[in-house]
Amino acid sequence: MRLNSSQQQAVEYITGPCLVLAGAGSGKTRVIINKIAYLIRIKNYLPRHIAAITFTNKAAREMRERIAQSLSRQEARGLKIATFHTLGLDIIRKEYKHIGIKANFSLFDDHDQTALLKDLTEQWLDGDKDLINQLRSMISNWKNNLIDPQIALARAVTNREKLFAHCYQLYEQQLKSCSILDFDDLILLPTLLLKQNEEIREKWQNRLRYLLVDEYQDTNTSQYEFIKLLVGSRAKFTVVGDDDQSIYSWRGARPQNLMLLQQDFPELEVIKLEQNYRSSGRILKVANILIENNPHLFAKKLFSELGYGEEIRIITADSEEQEAEKVVNHLIGHRFSNGSKYGDYAILYRGNHQSRLIEKILMQSRIPYRISGGTSFFSRLEIKDLMAYLRLLTNPDDDNAFIRIINTPKRDIGPATVKKLGEWANSRGVSLFHACNDIGLGELLPSNRKASLQTFIEWFKSLIARVPNEPMQTIHELLHTIHYESWIYETSASPTAGQMRMRNVEQLLSWLDEMLKGDDINEPMTLEQAVARFTLRDMLELNNSEDEIDQVQLMTLHASKGLEFPYVYLIGMSEGLLPHQTSIDEENIDEERRLAYVGITRAQKELTFSYSRQRKQFGDTLHVEPSRFLAELPQDDLIWETKAVNTSPEQRKQHAQSRLDILKAQIANAKSKT
Repeated sequence: MRLNSSQQQAVEYITGPCLVLAGAGSGKTRVIINKIAYLIRIKNYLPRHIAAITFTNKAAREMRERIAQSLSRQEARGLKIATFHTLGLDIIRKEYKHIGIKANFSLFDDHDQTALLKDLTEQWLDGDKDLINQLRSMISNWKNNLIDPQIALARAVTNREKLFAHCYQLYEQQLKSCSILDFDDLILLPTLLLKQNEEIREKWQNRLRYLLVDEYQDTNTSQYEFIKLLVGSRAKFTVVGDDDQSIYSWRGARPQNLMLLQQDFPELEVIKLEQNYRSSGRILKVANILIENNPHLFAKKLFSELGYGEEIRIITADSEEQEAEKVVNHLIGHRFSNGSKYGDYAILYRGNHQSRLIEKILMQSRIPYRISGGTSFFSRLEIKDLMAYLRLLTNPDDDNAFIRIINTPKRDIGPATVKKLGEWANSRGVSLFHACNDIGLGELLPSNRKASLQTFIEWFKSLIARVPNEPMQTIHELLHTIHYESWIYETSASPTAGQMRMRNVEQLLSWLDEMLKGDDINEPMTLEQAVARFTLRDMLELNNSEDEIDQVQLMTLHASKGLEFPYVYLIGMSEGLLPHQTSIDEENIDEERRLAYVGITRAQKELTFSYSRQRKQFGDTLHVEPSRFLAELPQDDLIWETKAVNTSPEQRKQHAQSRLDILKAQIANAKSKT
């Protein structure tokens, strides 16, 4: 498909700073891919001087795949496609001396971070999970806003703010003393380095001579500063974004960065992509009219050449249970009437709890479905175990990894032994791994416990020595030696659960093998590089199944961003749900409207809203009003379906079977005529 005039303009404008204001479904990824090819083939940029930055590993992976279809391996060699955090990690690894940390620093994930904060704040927070999570979130916000502990303490007003700032100070001291970085440090540290060190700044500006940034509206303060410092006065960059799809303020995203961009780069060229290649004209009309209620720095209006499309339905119900039934009944009837697949349908909602009733009805109706989200692949126990072993193989000074695996599986080294080892290591200023061989440790531990530690250490050292030459063979031998598969089955709830857990282990090993070998675009990695990438992937995204199973998709509006489906049900369109009550109380309706806009623009062919007049909360039945957003839509394009449909699971089953019989008869009839 040829580029339209706006897309072509966005591709060819390279003389200065460029903002591509890309509406939903307007082909922004095509623009980025074509612009990279244009820079290399037409403008003779060397691939190693170009970086394309995304927010998730999934987005980066998809971009690499698309690039591989447009450019040969030779043409793309050296091209950097990375997330903000992997680019930050690359800079830290190369400039660690200037940052003032050790070369073999460790990376903290959420669990590590929470465990440390729990230990550091025991006397004040008494292990309260909610308070610890609030503190972790506050520290993340401070780092994203480039606020160090001293500034946080100086700005603190309330006793709670002062306590949290003090805890932040203790937390930072602990990280620095152990050469540990958390997720937010991967942007904070390179940003501060580039800001403070002119020589390093010029070095990276010369290395990365053209920058492309996807989903720019999701950048926070530190990411914006990071970009600004990398592009410098040369200002050769293209950022692609849509302020109408900025839905992550709770994660620190600042759509105001669009305004900052215009202030900091007065020569900014703004190019709008308004032709939508996804949705019908009617769907875009209601999306445009809804979002017009928000203030805009740059106005735009999506249009489509795909036809005007079907009217938009609004299903009303007396209760949430009835709402779920009516939505599923409508989906069943629609699927059989149209001969569509289950995978063509998505049911979207504001909060995860809204899926429960829908799940119940789908299960009763024997309709396959999949909930996107849930437990991250890298948060599963078996993956955490294997990752800890890999982290220790690449960095024996990683105390968190050591603690996790020293008695997993059981090897007669209990908590008391680890506690004494930890006290000795702290007094000597060495890691737990290296403390195991200290002669003085024998005075603290019984000889059999010290022997167990030394046996483990000597075995592990032999593995570390083999890693550079035969990494995968070493890892397989490690798992065989500790009888990890047997231990998985022994500690699983059932043989099936054990089998699933081993599949997860095999999946991780398969990914690792691919990364060590490299592919058409990516050079082979060392085990250390691959482990660092895995740790980042755990932080960045939830596991996304690639199964090609025909099933209805259930997901939150936040999770739906970037996706598209022929038929979309947006449920729970009630005041208090969408917009959410917290946002109503905080007068943050604009972001809730953007969230509804994102949901609407996921639909390609047909869109259905639903809401119930009552819902339950903490055991009480609340009478609720329809969402104000429904009143903001053009009523001529809506069909309000108010008639109740009460059917039992058995009736739904009979209905589905009769539809199936009719369909089979039609197919048989068609075959008889051919």
